[in-house]
Amino acid sequence: MQVNEIMTSPVETITPETSLVDAAKLMLDLGVGLLPVSNDQEIVGMISDRDITISAVAKGLHPEQTKAHEVMTTKVFSCPTGSDVMEACALMEEKQVRRLLVVDAADAPIGIVSLGDIALHLRREQSGEVLKGVSQPS
Repeated sequence: MQVNEIMTSPVETITPETSLVDAAKLMLDLGVGLLPVSNDQEIVGMISDRDITISAVAKGLHPEQTKAHEVMTTKVFSCPTGSDVMEACALMEEKQVRRLLVVDAADAPIGIVSLGDIALHLRREQSGEVLKGVSQPS
């Protein structure tokens, strides 16, 4: 099974200058917890609902004045659309991330594969092992 068969798509992106309020509203509208941040066609980071609440709100940053680039994660882990799901699982475990950006041949984002997607499509034992590997302290 390939990641393009189980990923969530399409992917909406925001710019580094998007306010946290606007990012959170888009997440709410889309029912997602992660948005890629792009500077034109280049992905420069990812912002999660956790980045907004922990990195911004808990630190007292004003969500209407704080921009995505101020709290986003700059390390972006991705896999090509044709990747095998088990390869993606191994990468998630290695990098200890719960979501991977899925990119096409031109490195454009086309989807996101999450632990939830994996849990829905793999046997319980397999998805449990991936969750265990991702959750191990580094």
